[in-house]
Amino acid sequence: MSDNTTQFSFGAATGVGSMPGGDAREAARTVTGSFEDFPFLAELPARGPGADMIGRTAGMLVELYARVEPSGWRLGDRPGRDTRRARSWLGEDLDALEEFTQGYEGPLKVQAVGPWTLAAALELRNGEAALSDAGACRDLAASLAEGLRQHLAEVRRRFPGAQVVLQLDEPSLVAVLLGQVRSASGYRTHRAVDRQIVEAALRDVVGVHGDGPVVVHSCAPDVPFALLRRAGAAAISFDFSLLTERDDDAIGEAVEGGTRLFAGVVPGTDGPLSDPAGSVMGVRTLWRRLGLSPGLLAEAVTVTPSCGLAGASPEYARQALAHCARAARSLADNPE
Repeated sequence: MSDNTTQFSFGAATGVGSMPGGDAREAARTVTGSFEDFPFLAELPARGPGADMIGRTAGMLVELYARVEPSGWRLGDRPGRDTRRARSWLGEDLDALEEFTQGYEGPLKVQAVGPWTLAAALELRNGEAALSDAGACRDLAASLAEGLRQHLAEVRRRFPGAQVVLQLDEPSLVAVLLGQVRSASGYRTHRAVDRQIVEAALRDVVGVHGDGPVVVHSCAPDVPFALLRRAGAAAISFDFSLLTERDDDAIGEAVEGGTRLFAGVVPGTDGPLSDPAGSVMGVRTLWRRLGLSPGLLAEAVTVTPSCGLAGASPEYARQALAHCARAARSLADNPE
């Protein structure tokens, strides 16, 4: 078992990151009310560019800046209105969460986009993704690492009793590994990045959290569990509905190696919710198929929505978070 997991206790349920609406205080109230043991810093992309996950993380970069163009976020020479707006909204969200977590001493999760999804999303001056230039990828990863170091220091200052968990969002990671990220023209794709290069950059960024645990989240199929574990992830967050039996060996090795699973079992968009026990039935079935001890379930699994909730209605988002907490209790109380 890794040092991170032996020294650290994750909560039984939490959210992925994004929430609907634009009211930071209301989002913080919902998050802390739903997850008394594992709150997270909500992202509110409905506010506009700079509140989205790419813009928020671009605002954290050190000595690299990005601005909004019609085609998306593009790297530039100096900070502008979009950078200032991203930083202002991040501060507003931290203020709101701080208000509702006075004296809190448990795990607390903050999110940022990982280096490869950032490289696939941010454009160079020529309009192509930073992913197209190996040097730009290295510079971006280094800037992100330094920005996260500063951000984590600020979070620890604001929440001195909390155990900070860093989540790196990597929804484009599989596309980067498979050479599926489209060029600006859309007529071709960027070549696949060597897995060792991908792993090394992730390891460097994960390393900025020192002894603190890092979760890597991807809601794409074929999550590379083994690569993420080698890169130092203490936990892996994924859409449980996208798993296939091809993933069984990797998941079994992850659990036995002490890696926490953040199982996204509650839909991220409006729809009927099953009973809490039904939401985690697939997790129990997987456990039996792998021959794992039912007693490990509560130790190894954190229940989450399948992805962010930005596309949900506010009422459904509240229901989904509460449902995650109830499903986690069901998993702990009735592991068989």
